[in-house]
Amino acid sequence: MSSHLSSGRINVGLLKEVAKRELVDCFAKYDGTKTIVWDNALMGPFGLLAEYTFLLQQGCIQMIPLRSGKLPPIKAVNVVYIIRPELSLMQIIADNIKKEDKHFKFHILFMPRKSFLCERKLQELGVFGNFTSIEEYAVELFPIDSDVMSLEMNYAFKECVVNNDYTSLFHAAKAIMTLQSLFGIIPNVYGQGKSAKQVFDLIVRMRRELAGKEVQITPQIDCLLLLDRSVDLLSPLVTQLTYEGLIDELYNIKNNSVKLPSEKFAQPNEDNKNDVCGETMRFTLNSGEQLYSEIRDKNFNAVAPVLNKTAKQLTAQKQELDQAKSVGELKLFVEKLPHLQSVRKALANHISIVELIKETTDTEEFRENLQVEQEFLTTSNDKIHPYIEDCIAREEPLNKVLRLICIQSITNGLKPKVLDHYKREILQTYGFHHALTLYNLEKAGLFKVSTSFTRPYNVLRKTLRLTAEKVDEKNPTDIPYVHSGYAPISARLAQFLVQPGWRAITDALKLLPEPTIEEIQHIPAGLRKRRSSGSSTQSGIVDDQRVFLVFFLGGCTYAEISALRFLSQQEELNVEFIIATTKLINGNSFIESLCEPLKAQTIVDIY
Repeated sequence: MSSHLSSGRINVGLLKEVAKRELVDCFAKYDGTKTIVWDNALMGPFGLLAEYTFLLQQGCIQMIPLRSGKLPPIKAVNVVYIIRPELSLMQIIADNIKKEDKHFKFHILFMPRKSFLCERKLQELGVFGNFTSIEEYAVELFPIDSDVMSLEMNYAFKECVVNNDYTSLFHAAKAIMTLQSLFGIIPNVYGQGKSAKQVFDLIVRMRRELAGKEVQITPQIDCLLLLDRSVDLLSPLVTQLTYEGLIDELYNIKNNSVKLPSEKFAQPNEDNKNDVCGETMRFTLNSGEQLYSEIRDKNFNAVAPVLNKTAKQLTAQKQELDQAKSVGELKLFVEKLPHLQSVRKALANHISIVELIKETTDTEEFRENLQVEQEFLTTSNDKIHPYIEDCIAREEPLNKVLRLICIQSITNGLKPKVLDHYKREILQTYGFHHALTLYNLEKAGLFKVSTSFTRPYNVLRKTLRLTAEKVDEKNPTDIPYVHSGYAPISARLAQFLVQPGWRAITDALKLLPEPTIEEIQHIPAGLRKRRSSGSSTQSGIVDDQRVFLVFFLGGCTYAEISALRFLSQQEELNVEFIIATTKLINGNSFIESLCEPLKAQTIVDIY
């Protein structure tokens, strides 16, 4: 069920409906039954667009993952490859076809667009003529929730800042054009950073190419905020302390689902037995579940009281049943029963998840790591840190070490000799095959050498109120609660844009990667929104709530989303934030996207 997608101010479910219609049109071209060969990286995201039953209705009777070698026995007339436009995949496809001794109708559906280089590669491999059709399935945005959309591009940040490949920015611009075709032209555009400027320039060019053929719709989105991830490299690295953020930190949420150890949960019944895979159980996490929607954005320390309150409500309702005497009272309770059973099941699951998380968060190791993070965020320390040295000596996970060094580097800057010391220790302990990873981190701006006595972060911390000494985690009044004391720079920029405006933080914006963009997209006068005047507010007519689309170019975290949702709930801002991103990330996945360990054979060849 995807009814939750249409519960926000913007009907994100329209993206799914459009994607389904386009898929029906694509499959209609293939007469007969179909076997889908999946690009492994697309199987998860594709599930956000089309359910298994929907594919069966389109004649898809078999689905197999893309692997080199001979294909498994094919049951259908058509073999449809649904893949990304990557050259490495063409070799695997060619291997499949050359080893196939039966005749089938082969097709390729590139997502999100066809690639001339890939077609050329198929020609070189001698299999291009085997394909009946090569089409594209032009879907850029995947609906994650009623207020979240993602391009699901794992390496967008690395491709832009390390490889100088800006393909992801083109797809981001195409995605925004798709949104504008559904919800109207967004009149006000703001942005910060190089990627933001490039995306806006692409949008201008694409609109110009349409030459006035755009769909005439009254705008439903008031403002677009484009944020280059390079503007806020710090927030993805800091440990997320919201419920949803910690689940992602510890167990990795992928395409709205997470796999958790099955022994921690009650034995599955017939309804959910398919969600069990070996030693893990798969759980779907989205706003379709009322309890999860209530607790996901809370600080982890505030979750247990909510679960306790829910448990008491269920107990009270059970007592109502015991006390029911009349047939009418029993009938009323029976009508509530399905809802109560689903709440009870959700409650049991979330209690188990909280217990799982506490096994980690209650450890001295976790607390000490948080303490060091908070130290870097609130004090100046550009010296070699003993805790980082101890982590390296104990050979703790490299991601953990790199995250801490990056946090220290961004907040304080590192002297050349300190950075060289860290690099040397890492290479000697974890292996020289990580040399290219360290180079990538430096090129991406995560390893910074301090070149002056001024530290931009210290100025930003005061101007944007990035840290708070005291945070009420259970009843927060501001967004630092998502990291128990640190407010994401990205969320603060969105907040200041809404009120009082970026002109109030001009000096702070100059300390961030430029340029700053502030543009207006002209729309016909008849399509402009009409807002009630100030005088009408006094007569009881309240201004419409504004809708801001925040587009993260390079990924965003669940903690950042929680911070923006918190701001949406503040009456004085009168705004609702919708989030789009190239990928949902956490500190580990952010670092891993930049990792590029050399193979042992490569190192031997070098020497």
